[in-house]
Amino acid sequence: MIRDTWRIVRLGLKSLMLHKLRSALTTAGILFGVASVIAMLAVGEGAKQDALERFQDMGVTNLIARSKKPAETATSNSQSLWSALSYGLLYAEADLIQASLPTSVVARVREAKRPMIRGEHFHTSIIVGTEPSFLELTNMQVREGRWLGDIDDRRLANVCVLGATLTRLLFPLENPMDQTVLIGDDDRYRVVGVLSEQGRTAGAGSTPYDECMFIPLHTHQRRFGDVNTTRSGGSFSRERVELAEVKVKMPSSEDVAAGAQVIRDLLAQRIEETGDVLVTVPLELLKQEEESKRMFNIVLAVIASISLLVGGIGIMNVMLATVTERTREIGIRRALGAKKKHVVQQFLVEAGVLSALGGVVGVTLGVGLPFLITTWFAQKTIILPQHVMLAFSISAAVGVVFGLYPAWRAANMDPVEALRHE
Repeated sequence: MIRDTWRIVRLGLKSLMLHKLRSALTTAGILFGVASVIAMLAVGEGAKQDALERFQDMGVTNLIARSKKPAETATSNSQSLWSALSYGLLYAEADLIQASLPTSVVARVREAKRPMIRGEHFHTSIIVGTEPSFLELTNMQVREGRWLGDIDDRRLANVCVLGATLTRLLFPLENPMDQTVLIGDDDRYRVVGVLSEQGRTAGAGSTPYDECMFIPLHTHQRRFGDVNTTRSGGSFSRERVELAEVKVKMPSSEDVAAGAQVIRDLLAQRIEETGDVLVTVPLELLKQEEESKRMFNIVLAVIASISLLVGGIGIMNVMLATVTERTREIGIRRALGAKKKHVVQQFLVEAGVLSALGGVVGVTLGVGLPFLITTWFAQKTIILPQHVMLAFSISAAVGVVFGLYPAWRAANMDPVEALRHE
């Protein structure tokens, strides 16, 4: 059995080698089809993982209510130059959210952008005022030292925890623990902790948490107040914001929808009328992202399948031409006692070898393409073994399926007419 199979394969290879260029061009269709399947699935998987990581950073059981500056209106434009535009979340609203969701964990967040100085090192970034529960809600880790405690908040302590990037900028050559960072002219904060590298885009506004300084919430309120004055090009603006953000962690993902509805109901007037509060539900965004990625993968699979279909048609076309060229050979084999199944086997083997060769080279190219995509376009790609096996299996199946008709046609030739063929 094995000997007969090997003999058929050897005959198929010998026949294909007689027309090297034609065989190579035929396998090209399968080659590019397989490579495109692997590369497209790798891009789709990479995009999916990016989305998952982004929303996991935000917390799939978290709810985020964030203050949002309303659009310019006639009322805001007519304000006095010295008056402050008041908008965003209030402490009372945060307390109401916590009272309405007693099983949740709530963290209030304030933000202020200030220059930070340590010796000759200088950096302007966001100072985040928050509570001890903030660490749990953001899934961040303290690399060295400790996180902010309740006692720091009660005592209005001038202590801080630094993000990993900010630590490198302010303390490039020394250990920051128990050192001080100067804010403004004479406001000094003692470093009590350093966070591990987060590598996240999510953070305070558009600033990653790696670049932020964290201080107790009430210390932040006492030192910086609720009114923020921004000077630019000889003009200035004043804004009054009590809380930049309120983060809420629900007990489980099943409670997220109900919790989100409670918050939206509590802040309905702000959301619908003034538009100065934005409620974000990462779990909802994750589901939307998964649905869009699923449709994206379907589109990619259809495009790649068309490539394989074209390759299969190419194989059928070449095999039909081969059958015509070898009509006399088929007649001689039948006259010498070969059965129809032997002829079918021979031509199926040739079609299978063509598609398998294209599949092997296509897998090699398909594994290399994602690395080029990542290098050139900074797009994350992930190659899964099952995707490689799927692409190769499809290529082999294409060869067999599209080789069936030429093999059947060769096997059903009249031996007498085949022998007369010139």
